[in-house]
This record gives sequence, structure tokens and C-alpha cells, in this order.
Amino acid sequence: MTEAAPKSLWRVRDFRRYAGADAISKLGSEVSLVALPLTAALTLHASPFQVGLLTAAEMVAFLLVGLPAGAWVDRMRRRPVLVAADAVRMLALLSIPAAAVLGVLGLPQMYAVALVTGLCTVFFDVAHQSYLPSIVGREDLARGHGTLAANQSLAQLAGPGIGGWLVQALTAPVAVVADALSYAGSALLLLGVRADEKPGGRDVRGGGRLWPEIAEGLSFVAGQPVLRRVAAVGALMMLSFGLWSATVPLYLVREVGTSPGTYGTLLSAGAVGGVAGAWLAPRIAARLGTGRAMYAAAWAATVCTAPLALTAAGPRLLILPVALAASGVATTVFSVAQGAYRQSICPPHLLGRLSATMRFLMWGPMPLGGLLAGTLGQLAGVRVAFWAACGVYTLAHLPVLLAPRIRQVS
Repeated sequence: MTEAAPKSLWRVRDFRRYAGADAISKLGSEVSLVALPLTAALTLHASPFQVGLLTAAEMVAFLLVGLPAGAWVDRMRRRPVLVAADAVRMLALLSIPAAAVLGVLGLPQMYAVALVTGLCTVFFDVAHQSYLPSIVGREDLARGHGTLAANQSLAQLAGPGIGGWLVQALTAPVAVVADALSYAGSALLLLGVRADEKPGGRDVRGGGRLWPEIAEGLSFVAGQPVLRRVAAVGALMMLSFGLWSATVPLYLVREVGTSPGTYGTLLSAGAVGGVAGAWLAPRIAARLGTGRAMYAAAWAATVCTAPLALTAAGPRLLILPVALAASGVATTVFSVAQGAYRQSICPPHLLGRLSATMRFLMWGPMPLGGLLAGTLGQLAGVRVAFWAACGVYTLAHLPVLLAPRIRQVS
């Protein structure tokens, strides 16, 4: 007898709203990924160090509140956290075009907006990851993560191009409005989610102490060898992302001479691989097993990212989208496999703290990457900072490649 095909997650009302909110929000974020640094570079004529500082400001919240955010989220229902984070991010971003219209926009405001949106993103991401098992159930985590990865890849495919052309047509500050509107749409969709979920941590009013709860999440990760390796990969990836976010806009627009529209299109073209990777990831994990999927994807990502440093003007500009597309397949497969694995082994009451702990360990180096990029760009030139970003990106999966036993994980 032929086994029945699993029910499509898109037939689940709550998942449609949850994934739809995720898709809209990520699309807007990808627009801002282009618009915010270009606002600093083109509108405010920021130096490489100032652009790096802006990147660091947007990401430093992962270091400051990354761990306690998990314990706090585990004490609360996730949906109100998600809606509140969307609302605050929307208002913060709308202040940029408003200030630009009034002629008072400056770098201090840009830094403040980056700090506020980064803080909200920490709470949103922790709550968002922790909410998924309440919506789809543990047996569908791989497919759920695959859908979220597809959203990310589709957003990366469309968002940077939209952002680049909006900057070129309307100026960078006005392009930020698209991200603000995306957060409004996300909040409205999330308000309609009715999944039954209860906070897993202690009630704050019951006297639960915060740091022992944080330590419980850290202890769980420390006791899992695979999670330690995954966290190390994530830390290197996010260090390279911090370098990348502060360097690539300056390198492509100022050094190579691309227009904002072309810059956004190049980044969008590179996301094609992520779309393919999101579709392939659950199938590869089902065929190979989680461990073999992670290990094979780590090798593929390392090989595919190696040519990035050769990107330059002329025909060599095509290296960027081709290498990003190829590596996007591998990194997305790796991301989906490790995400499903870590949630499948985690007790429900620890989901928020596991997510926060992993985010802290993996995303904490991002602001350091932004500061490093700004310092390198200021002292040694933007080209050197770009090479550093590419080098860290290429070596990011070594912690998994040096542990072949990961292939035995099921």
C-alpha cells in the first residue's frame, strides 16, 4: 500500500497566517538591508567606520539581551511578544523618512533606530522560533522550517532588488517605508493566529529567578556536542555577516561603481540558491538523515563561497551572484537541518531559552563584525574589509567539517 502524502501545512489556518507574517516581515527587512546602509552612505555621506558602527548598533542587542530574552519569552505567550515587536519596529523605522522630509535626519537618529529595531528583533526572533512547535507539531518541524527558509530565500530574492531600485527612484530614507509597512502587515496577520500555547517558564509574579533559568538554557546547549558545533558555525557565519553588511554596500557602490539598483539586483540574484535549498532541505534530510545532511551541506558551502573574494568590476562582478546562489543552496539545507534537529531534542519548556541561547552564541559576533569591518575599511580600505568578510564566510563551517561524527546524528 502506498503511504499517503503528508497534509500540506498551508491547509492549516494558523500556519498560513504565521508563515505569511514571516514572509511579509522578511521581505521588508531585506529592503531595509539595502536602504539603511545606503541612507548612511549616500544621504548622510557616512565614512566606512560610521557605516560599520551603524551595522554594530543594529546587532548589538543580541549581545546585550540575547540570553535573558529567552527566559522572558518562556514566561510569556509568544504571540503578544511578536505583535508588540512588529509595532515598535514599524514606528521606529517610520521616524527615518519623517526626519528626512523635515530635513533633520542625522547619524545619531540612525544609530538610535538601529538599536531599537535590533532590540525588538531579538525578542521577535526568539518568540517566533519558539512558537512554531505550537502551530505545526514536532513531526512537521522540518517542513515548517523549510517553509520559513523558503520565505527567507524568497525575501532575499526580491527584497534587495526592490530596495535598490526604491533607493534609486525615491531616495534611501523613503525606501525604508517599505520595511515599516511590512511590520504592520506582519502584526495584523499574527493577531489572527489562535494556536494554543502556554508559557513554559516560571511566572514572574511567582518569584522565579531569571539567571537560573538562563543557566538552564546554557547548560542544555553545553551538554549537546552537536549544538556546540552548530553554535560555532553560526558564530562564524554571523561574524562574516556583520563584516558583509557593513562592507559590501561600500565596496560595490563606491569601489566597483554599481548603481543602487544594480547593487540590490546582484544581491537578489544570489538568493536563487536559497529558494532551491529551502525546497530541497526537507527532502535531503529525509533521505540522508539530519547529520549527513548537515555535514554534506557544510562541505558544499565551503567550496561554493571560496570564489567570492575574486569579485571585482567587469565580468568578475558575476562571481558574486553565482557564488552566493551556489552557497545559498548549501547554507539553507544546513540551516533547516540544524533547526529541526535542535527543536526535536529540546523539552517544550526550554524552547525559548534554547532559541535565545543559540541566537546569543550565533548572532552575538555580528556587531563585532560590523565594528571590525568599519575599522578595516577606515584603516586599510574597503577592499581589504571585503576580503576579510569573504574569508570568514568561507571558513565558517569548519567546526562541523572537523567533526565527522555529526554524520551519525539522526
